[in-house]
Amino acid sequence: MALIDRNSNLSQRVTQELGKLIVCGDYTVDKGLPTEADLCEQFGVSRSAVREAVKMLSAKGLISSRPRQGIRILPEEKWNIFDPDLLKWLLERSPSLKVVQEFLQLRITIEPEAASLAARYADEKEIGAIAESLERMKASSASTEEMLEADIAFHVSILYASKNRFYIRLRNFVKTALNVSIRYTSTIKADREGVVADHTKVYKAIKNRNPERAKNAMLVIIDEALTFIEDAMAHPERYQDTV
Repeated sequence: MALIDRNSNLSQRVTQELGKLIVCGDYTVDKGLPTEADLCEQFGVSRSAVREAVKMLSAKGLISSRPRQGIRILPEEKWNIFDPDLLKWLLERSPSLKVVQEFLQLRITIEPEAASLAARYADEKEIGAIAESLERMKASSASTEEMLEADIAFHVSILYASKNRFYIRLRNFVKTALNVSIRYTSTIKADREGVVADHTKVYKAIKNRNPERAKNAMLVIIDEALTFIEDAMAHPERYQDTV
């Protein structure tokens, strides 16, 4: 049993390290992967550990492994982009503005409706969690990890308050998207009081059971961030010191 656990831990380590190398672009579709023997030597593990890692990465859509074809890296459109590990690895590759734009485009289809549902269905405990994260935002200094964590907690709390299981399952995506986009937009907007005020409008609309106002208030937050990013993409010279 100890040997099985050891092999499991080794394969998980290889999965993590090799997955990050693929997502961060060290290995690409064109460049490919080293041979199985080279991977064993690179990570200092057995063939069984490498093969188990290959299975795990195949399940995440990063690679394929077939007889006579060997191990191939798949194009990004094949990746299981909502996989928690893959989302975590994306954070480590300094996502481009295009990726940030795509994050925001998806968020704008999810979170306003989640806020609307929260205004309809949230219980007092869930509203309290939203309020608590808002208070943490107010108590934090601008451009700090505390502010970032509180902001993320605010948005995730609303997903839970929507009581929609599918929205709740998107929490890891929303955490990652916020982790990335806030780091860009906070340096562009640089208006802590404005950020807190915008989030307060969402909270009050949910607390007052006003679905349409909650939806619109959330839409304003994400649309503003998306506008910043799209302007930075169109006019990179204006944002050289911020993005």
